[in-house]
Amino acid sequence: MRLEESGLPQERTSRIVIVDDHPLLRSAVRHTLGGHSDVEVVGEAANGRQALDLCRRLRPELVLMDIRMPEMDGVAATHAIKREFPETLVVILTAVDESAGLSDSLKAGAAGYVLKHAPAAQILNAVRRVLAGEIPLDDEVAMRLIMSLMNSGTQKEGEQKVRPADSSPSGRPLGQGEETHPDNSLTPREVEVLRLVVEGQTNQQIARNLFISLGTVKRHIQRISAKLGVCDRVQAAVRAIKLGLLDGRNGA
Repeated sequence: MRLEESGLPQERTSRIVIVDDHPLLRSAVRHTLGGHSDVEVVGEAANGRQALDLCRRLRPELVLMDIRMPEMDGVAATHAIKREFPETLVVILTAVDESAGLSDSLKAGAAGYVLKHAPAAQILNAVRRVLAGEIPLDDEVAMRLIMSLMNSGTQKEGEQKVRPADSSPSGRPLGQGEETHPDNSLTPREVEVLRLVVEGQTNQQIARNLFISLGTVKRHIQRISAKLGVCDRVQAAVRAIKLGLLDGRNGA
């Protein structure tokens, strides 16, 4: 009897595109993801333009994206892919010294990152975590990224202040060319949850640390994302760092 005839739910396979200008690295990542029923590499690209074309033809669930590439780099490609296919997830393949490009990629809509030299199991885990709606953060890069984002936010501090709501005076959703400053909108508990999100903790870890249910964590993150005018937790973390929402605050 076939699985679909048994009434049991079928495991969904997520389609992956690998983008890097080095064939050996693409081959290594393909090998890492091969043999797992929940993911399938459906295409490879050597630059951002090819990646965008593959997304148009294949509509993958997730793109593993290098930053430094000819013709169109990973930042521009991430922005283009998220503009045309907002549902497609982008995970950055990064080196330790690429924190500036990495922060730009996250601002462009990337859902997380993983180190190129990470063990195979860690790369696979990062892909699965992003597909599950979590943020894969590698400790080796996290502090560089956070500092880069905080420095960027400091430079723009006080330049723009708009309503801490889910719409702007122009009627456009927040996050489309307008900033928000939701200090007075986030509750102390939401700030506490957001701080743990920025640290890269999973929903389960946040629930354990705050002694709340998993459902409560998810509702907090949904409200935080709505107040910040973003669509997922990684963009909430980026926006929080950029606006300095966690500076000197302990959530108490």
